[in-house]
Amino acid sequence: MQLARRGDKVLLAGRNPPAAQMPAELTGQIGFEPIDLGAADWDRLVANADVVHHYAWGSLPASANANPGDDLAGNVGPLIAMLEALHRRGDGRVIFSSSGGTVYGRPQQLPVPEDHVLAPINAYGAGKATAEIYLSLFRSMHGMDCRIARISNPFGAGQNISRGQGAATTFIHHAMADEPITIWGSGTVVRDYIHITDTAQCLAILANAPKHAEHIFNIGSGVGISLNDIVAGLEACLGRELKVKRTEPRPIDVPVSVLSIDRAREILGWAPSLSFAEGLLRTLRDLSLKTQFST
Repeated sequence: MQLARRGDKVLLAGRNPPAAQMPAELTGQIGFEPIDLGAADWDRLVANADVVHHYAWGSLPASANANPGDDLAGNVGPLIAMLEALHRRGDGRVIFSSSGGTVYGRPQQLPVPEDHVLAPINAYGAGKATAEIYLSLFRSMHGMDCRIARISNPFGAGQNISRGQGAATTFIHHAMADEPITIWGSGTVVRDYIHITDTAQCLAILANAPKHAEHIFNIGSGVGISLNDIVAGLEACLGRELKVKRTEPRPIDVPVSVLSIDRAREILGWAPSLSFAEGLLRTLRDLSLKTQFST
C-alpha cells in the first residue's frame, strides 16, 4: 500500500491474495495474480514491471534446516529464473528482501554493518545469502539494478504468528489473549525490532532511490531489545503483569544481533520514525481495532 499511495501501479503475485482488505481509494492501483513460484511465467510477469519487489520465500528456518536441498531449489531457483527473465527483457530493478539476522550469523561486531562477513548458522540464512550472491552476480555481470534489503525483525498487526516467526508480534498476541508467553532461557537474547510501517517506508524509498554504488542496505532500528524488554514494555502498555513460561535455552539462538543503519541514513535519508515502545502501542491499537471490527 505504501507503493500505491505513492502513485505506483502495483501487481501482487503470490500463492494467496492479501488477507487485509484494500482501502477503497487504492482498489484501482493494486491488482493480484496467483502464481506458483516454481512454475511462474516470469517473462510475462515482469514484461511491464519497472520494479520487482521480491518478498516471496517458501520456507522457515526449521523447514529449511529439515531439507536444505529443497529449500535451495524452491527459493533460489525461482529467483534466478526471474533474474534471467529481466535480463532477457533488458532492464528493470529488483528489490530483494533478505534476512538481516541470519545471513550474518554470530556477529563479530555490533551493530552489524553491511560489509560484515556472511556466516549463516542455519540453512535458511544460507539460502538467503546464496540468493544475495546471485543478485550481486547479475548486477556485476549484466549491469542489472539489483538492490538487497537486509531486514531485521519486523513486527506489527498482520504478521502471521502461526509461522513460528516474530517474537514481538507473538508476545503481543499472547498478552492480549491473557495467554502464557514462552521464553527460551533467561530472556536476555537481544534482537533488532522494527515496526512494519517503518520497514515498508524504507523499502519504498529504496525502490525509488537513484542507482548508487552501494546496493545492500540494512533495515532495522539500530537498537537492541531483549525478550525480557518486550515483556516489560507490554506490561507497561497494558498495566498488568503478564504470564511468562520459561523453558530451556536454545543453542541455535545468537545472543545479540543488532544492525547498523548508518548506510540507510546517509544514502537513502531514512531512519525509523517509531521507537520500539511506540511500535508496541501501535500494534496493540491496530489489533484491538481489528478485533472490534471482526466482532
